[in-house]
Amino acid sequence: MSENRLREEICRYGRSLFERGLTPGSSGNISLRLDDGGWLVTPTNASLGFLDPARISRLDAAGQLISGDKPTKEIPLHAALYETRGSARAIVHLHSTHAVALTMLPEIDPRAALPPMTPYYLMRAGETALVPYYRPGDPAVADAIRGLAGRYASVLLANHGPVVAGDSLEAAVFATEELEETAKLYLLLRNLNPRYLSPQQVDDLAKTFGLDLPSRSDREGHDHG
Repeated sequence: MSENRLREEICRYGRSLFERGLTPGSSGNISLRLDDGGWLVTPTNASLGFLDPARISRLDAAGQLISGDKPTKEIPLHAALYETRGSARAIVHLHSTHAVALTMLPEIDPRAALPPMTPYYLMRAGETALVPYYRPGDPAVADAIRGLAGRYASVLLANHGPVVAGDSLEAAVFATEELEETAKLYLLLRNLNPRYLSPQQVDDLAKTFGLDLPSRSDREGHDHG
């Protein structure tokens, strides 16, 4: 796909996310990694609902601005996820309501922020890590992401929002939407003792669809240890 088409894709998906209330105002950002190692990324203080393809920031492989507007302040966050997730070609970061709310609950496990509630949550988003709060744009968030060693494609930033990598922009958007819907389900069912997928059901999904789930790897490593 040409760079112009990719720019249009960013704008199209950004507008869709904005119009459905998944990231209000000028919050959220999107990036795409190009074949030459550079990126396309949404500008700082830009609403995802009103992006101009010509003003999308173009960065080189070193993260330096080549053309377009000044990029989002969340560059360190995106860079760390690309660095540790070799398959990542796109990253979506939103301030979606239910995912943000989830990060504020005291019982959330940082290694598995959501239980295995639905097959499509696992198939789209995998499992989700929670990292501590850092102010927006703080380079320290990159160290927190690197600390996950690329095991998670979806990460929640405490009191801030989700950041999700995919092997295409479409995949990253779909995974982000699935994460938000699963967070909503969790909040609706909290304290109602819902029935989650069993470990056997999770294993069946992982084997059938080739899912690389951190908790499953941990179990297998423990079993073989």
